[in-house]
Amino acid sequence: MKWLGLLGLVAFSECMVIIPLRQMKTMRETLRERNLLTNFSEEHPYNLSQKAANDQNIIYHHPLRSYKDFSYIGNINIGTPPQEFQVLFDTGSSSLWVPSIYCQSSSCYKHNSFVPCNSSTFKATNKIFNTNYTATSIKGYLVYDTVRIGNLVSVAQPFGLSLKEFGFDDVPFDGILGLGYPRRTITGANPIFDNLWKQGVISEPVFAFYLSSQKENGSVVMFGGVNRAYYKGELNWVPVSQVGSWHINIDSISMNGTVIACKRGCQALLDTGTAFLRGPRGSVSKIQKLIHARPIDREHVVSCQAIGTLPPAVFTINGIDYPVPAQAYIQSLSGYCFSNFLVRPQRVNESETWILGEVFLRLYFSVFDRGNNRIGLAPAV
Repeated sequence: MKWLGLLGLVAFSECMVIIPLRQMKTMRETLRERNLLTNFSEEHPYNLSQKAANDQNIIYHHPLRSYKDFSYIGNINIGTPPQEFQVLFDTGSSSLWVPSIYCQSSSCYKHNSFVPCNSSTFKATNKIFNTNYTATSIKGYLVYDTVRIGNLVSVAQPFGLSLKEFGFDDVPFDGILGLGYPRRTITGANPIFDNLWKQGVISEPVFAFYLSSQKENGSVVMFGGVNRAYYKGELNWVPVSQVGSWHINIDSISMNGTVIACKRGCQALLDTGTAFLRGPRGSVSKIQKLIHARPIDREHVVSCQAIGTLPPAVFTINGIDYPVPAQAYIQSLSGYCFSNFLVRPQRVNESETWILGEVFLRLYFSVFDRGNNRIGLAPAV
């Protein structure tokens, strides 16, 4: 396909869709792999039922596989007949998108791409969307088709087909399936979780993650309820700090009984699409010094022999301590040991905000309850 100035033409067999494209600014050099990555009605509150917490017939378990502890990926199918894609299940974003065969970015040639003409249930639109992540972005257009997550089927699901991608060349997945609250990231697009609930496909507006730290396979995202077999003790419920995202309040972050960050309380996003623990530069720098991490290039290297002597980082949330041991916040890779604490860029005058990624979520089973706008946490088995 040839780009004609600001206008891209995409032909779908007998019909033609005209897609206006605005020129994108050039992005900074893509960070390396370690740096990748309407509200549902409150008028019908419910309590997570005992039935939904135990009955395996009404809870759908969808397998995920770990890619080097950087990403947890699962398969979905789009279209009729189905076309298969590997997607990142991401609580930090809201949009579903996969590459289009009309995408000309280098990353699109490395991943599975959707072929609109091969689906009898496909519906095109002329709506353009842009989605930006920490160091990556995509540009494309909004479409509709049947989307399947295993046995769960969302009919006429809006999603994005990318025409331009920046920073996705080396990722192990084709696209991203956002499980955040609805946002205006794709015009008029309801997230797939909202549609599954509204269409009566799942019994409760709840999903949960068990991210295995032991093996490549064994991780699960479950929809419609909670399986007690994946956690120990009782779930501790934490209200979201602002309806519209999976942010919660943190009381403090401490090591060796001393508060080292979040001294007056702070915010944290529980993000299955982020591998690390990200915080403000000052707080992260203080932690790196405490664990004797030395900056080398863009990483912080720790002595592998010191892991057994370093204290846990304790995140106190809603009055309950959630320790993250050194074996979790330090990662061994190619004979070196790296700190999993990374700096999160902050806006001017923004309050202290952390991102608790997979380092935290591998330790704690997490339940995302849209019906009550809360998150449940318990030690993972």
